[in-house]
Amino acid sequence: MLKAIAIDDEPIALEVVKTLSSKISFIDLAATFTNAFKAIEYLQKEKVDLIFLDIKMPDISGIDFLKSLPNPPMVIFTTAYSEHAVQSFELDAIDYLLKPFSLARFLKACNKAQEQLQLRNSATKDLKGTTSLFIKSGYEQIRVEVSDILYVESCGNYVQFVMVNTKIASRLTMSEAVDLLPPAKFIRIHRSYIVATNQIKKMDKKSVWINQTELPIGVAYLTDVEKIIK
Repeated sequence: MLKAIAIDDEPIALEVVKTLSSKISFIDLAATFTNAFKAIEYLQKEKVDLIFLDIKMPDISGIDFLKSLPNPPMVIFTTAYSEHAVQSFELDAIDYLLKPFSLARFLKACNKAQEQLQLRNSATKDLKGTTSLFIKSGYEQIRVEVSDILYVESCGNYVQFVMVNTKIASRLTMSEAVDLLPPAKFIRIHRSYIVATNQIKKMDKKSVWINQTELPIGVAYLTDVEKIIK
């Protein structure tokens, strides 16, 4: 079961999401919000798997709302405008629904979220005690020792796994890279960077250093980064 919330400044749009969600057995729409800041308060108290998120809202856009969350759930954008589609996928959105959307199209998006959750849960189980993993690069699956990975960097439509003497490019999103790596050994410090915690040589409120390489800390990730040195 996917626990979800919906955020849209138009009550009618929320009713549509509520009606469609009620027809899908694995979606539990726990709450709806016309005020995005009330939704933030809810997310601080409740664990949510999925957000149905409008983009054009008066106080804060859906794009900026998502960027403000340090550890965002999966997101399906629901909007009447198509111009933000590329940016939404750069933010690892599960899907982008153009209003008005049908039940079939809504179901397709929800199925994607369900599959992603199952992959994440499977990866979490498989990573217990993992010392190596396979990274798909082109048509190859390359075996890599987890201890050799220094950091992961987002590079447009792919990510780079950076090691001491080599780099491996893979057509993954950053969210998929996070799911692939053992959470006890890696932390996301920025929209574009995941680092091995034992490779951090020093840090301040703006950067971490992996050997001699300085990497930026995103404001939304600072609190989580600071926890690893306490």
